[in-house]
Amino acid sequence: MATNPYFSQKVRAEQKLYEDIVIESLKMYGQDVYYLPREIVNEDRILNEDVPSTFSNAYKVEMYITNTDGFEGEGDLFTKFGVEIRDAATFIVARRRWSATVAQFDNEINSIRPREGDLIWLPLSNSMFQIMHVEHEQPFYQISNLPTYQLRCELFEYNDEDFDTDIAAIDDIERDYAYQYILNLDSAGDGFTIGETINQTLSSGVVMSGEVSHWSDSDNVLKLIHVGADDGKFHSFVPDLLVIGTTNLDSADAPTPLYSKATVASVGEEVNQISNNEQNTDFDGVDFLDFSESNPFGDPS
Repeated sequence: MATNPYFSQKVRAEQKLYEDIVIESLKMYGQDVYYLPREIVNEDRILNEDVPSTFSNAYKVEMYITNTDGFEGEGDLFTKFGVEIRDAATFIVARRRWSATVAQFDNEINSIRPREGDLIWLPLSNSMFQIMHVEHEQPFYQISNLPTYQLRCELFEYNDEDFDTDIAAIDDIERDYAYQYILNLDSAGDGFTIGETINQTLSSGVVMSGEVSHWSDSDNVLKLIHVGADDGKFHSFVPDLLVIGTTNLDSADAPTPLYSKATVASVGEEVNQISNNEQNTDFDGVDFLDFSESNPFGDPS
């Protein structure tokens, strides 16, 4: 026997009212977070990996964290390499709010829903989470409607991604933990700008480029991240050649553009900070483990 034709759960007015109540609840009990869509630069279709990724935009939207007693996951693990934090969280966002703030028509997003691999910045704990799975059918069709997405996330581990969101707390992640190249310059030049791209043309004609992550005019030290060459091969910066910035220092009506430039005196050691951002914290084993035993593999004396 068919269902009663005089009763229906698909009343649009009731669905909209239910959705309004959900959005109001998320605004009252949720947290303001930033949604960062991942932009794949060059996908490895053999291993199905995206080696270089960029995050150029961050969209503010309210989400509710379902965890009431703290973050989920395996928690804090004590290992011989430090304290590894494996936090996880589940975020709930209203479909209508996500479409209005993140997927609106003037944003550079071609997805109709949150995507796995995108990031969520939680200012409450200054933590970055990566979306591992998007559940789109829970709660299951209440009044024949699906008003929310559930985003199951894990703590993000930085791996030399490029952040250019114009939000200092987010962009500082790459400046603190990206693989850095250090150049010692002969003179202070005209002053380099954090975030600008600098170039150096080698004798072979190959152009080296990198993003300025740190500039100190007191000791003429320039630190670069996301370094590469225009021929796609590995090269190093060379002393006694100019490095030139790409930010125009002149006014718009200047006859010729003026860029920051200086001669490289020496190339310093490269700094690998990526391993320091594996959500680990160093700890002193003196108060945690007993190292007084001189023969740990035998019987205590």
